[in-house]
Amino acid sequence: MLVAIEAGEKNVSLTTLDRVAEALDVAFSDLIQAHDARDPSRINEVAWAGTIPGSRAVLLSKATASREVEQWEWCLQPGEVYPSQPDADGWSEQIYVFEGCLTLMLGEQPQHINKGEFFMFASNQPHAYRNDGDVAARFVRNVVI
Repeated sequence: MLVAIEAGEKNVSLTTLDRVAEALDVAFSDLIQAHDARDPSRINEVAWAGTIPGSRAVLLSKATASREVEQWEWCLQPGEVYPSQPDADGWSEQIYVFEGCLTLMLGEQPQHINKGEFFMFASNQPHAYRNDGDVAARFVRNVVI
């Protein structure tokens, strides 16, 4: 079965992949991440493909959490700004934009995150979320505590 999975001949369930990872004593993400990844926290690999074209699950990123992870859905209308104070050391955020474009300010440095893109950062620094576009910016924000 492992040979068929590796060759892309078998579409395995996420549960089966999780069991394989457990048996090998590695993280699930280690099984699917490209071996030459420069940033080990960015995965961005298809973990599952359905039988109907376009159905898929993509593992975007991973982070080690010491206590909890908060998942937020945000919508910023054009011109809206949300300034945020620095979080505690060790905290991080993962942003995925699914509509519009989000401008994330890290200090004075703007980071533009377009629809379909994601970005991760240590949130122990001044940061703000801004919508400079003409349409609503909708995004998912995971806070890793």
